Amino acid sequence: IQSERPYHRMMEQWHPLGIVGVISAFNFPVAVWSWNAMLALVCGDVVVWKPSEKVPLCSVACQNIFREVLEENGVPEGVVTIINGDYKVGEFMTTDPRVPLISATGSIRMGKIVGGVVASRLGRSILELGGNNGIIVTPSADLKLVLTGALFGAVGTAGQRCTSTRRLIVHESVYNEVKQNLANAYKQLHIGNPLDEHNHVGPLIDRDAVEKYLNAIEEVKKEGGKFLVEGGVLEGKGYESGCYVKPCIAEVEHDFRMVHEETFAPILYLIKYKDLEQAIAYHNEVPQGLSSAIMTTNMREAEQFLSVAGSDCGIANVNIGTSGAEIGGAFGGEKETGGGRESGSDSWKAYMRRQTNTVNYSTELPLAQGIKFDL
Repeated sequence: IQSERPYHRMMEQWHPLGIVGVISAFNFPVAVWSWNAMLALVCGDVVVWKPSEKVPLCSVACQNIFREVLEENGVPEGVVTIINGDYKVGEFMTTDPRVPLISATGSIRMGKIVGGVVASRLGRSILELGGNNGIIVTPSADLKLVLTGALFGAVGTAGQRCTSTRRLIVHESVYNEVKQNLANAYKQLHIGNPLDEHNHVGPLIDRDAVEKYLNAIEEVKKEGGKFLVEGGVLEGKGYESGCYVKPCIAEVEHDFRMVHEETFAPILYLIKYKDLEQAIAYHNEVPQGLSSAIMTTNMREAEQFLSVAGSDCGIANVNIGTSGAEIGGAFGGEKETGGGRESGSDSWKAYMRRQTNTVNYSTELPLAQGIKFDL
């Protein structure tokens, strides 16, 4: 960096933070840990990992695999440690000043607690929280792309992704055709053991998730929503866990209370709109801001959606769905989705501390900004 003083030079250095705490959710027990931990290690940090108590065996398996890799390469296994347990483990991590950075993935409620505690000690946090992701379908949209993007977005991983599609905001001129295409596609879905490659939809994580799914359906009905495809819990052989549910579609108004909340389950809301400004307003009025998409072959519509007058989300796509983020792009959201970014070109900066250096290689000591301080 050019210095304003003669015979001086400036530079910036990046140093490791030290200990990075990772709190991961159940739905991506490997990915969230790995893209945090590996980047932290590259930056010279060590990692303490608190996985979701709902998937302890996945985390143990990951840790054992990684331990072998460390051993084979002569790296002390303590550079990455795992602590399985309930929320109390997370409390210890978030309150400990020896952990300068906490990267937490989970619900908005959890993120507000973690973010508040870490901020109270002036620590850093990366928060990847809930999403309420919408796809806007314009009159010029390729409806084949709409069907593929919306279908996987809504039912893939049983709707248990933070990027799952929750809202399909469809122009009135193509609304009925989109609705019928989706209804026909839902009839062809196979629900069952996710290890069977012929199945499209697996189970919800536990009975508590099933209860939230059922409650959301009832609340939508109370608000006046009409179900195009009915939901429900599956019973019988192969469904003994009580966690297999039917993906469902509801026709709703944009301002229903449940439409503004994230339900971590395969419930898709259909919303009709008249013009693009109205569609963007409907899209942006929810408190979450993770992923978004527009389906259009109109360049002006696409560019408006990507502009400051368009989507207010951290991720905005054109002619692909809301789900399926790639590791090369920055991942994260706005508003109640949290803050900070994981992966992407400059995400490494979050795992390091920045230092500015000025080196004087002259025999004089001039002050900056031309200040005179002669005695």
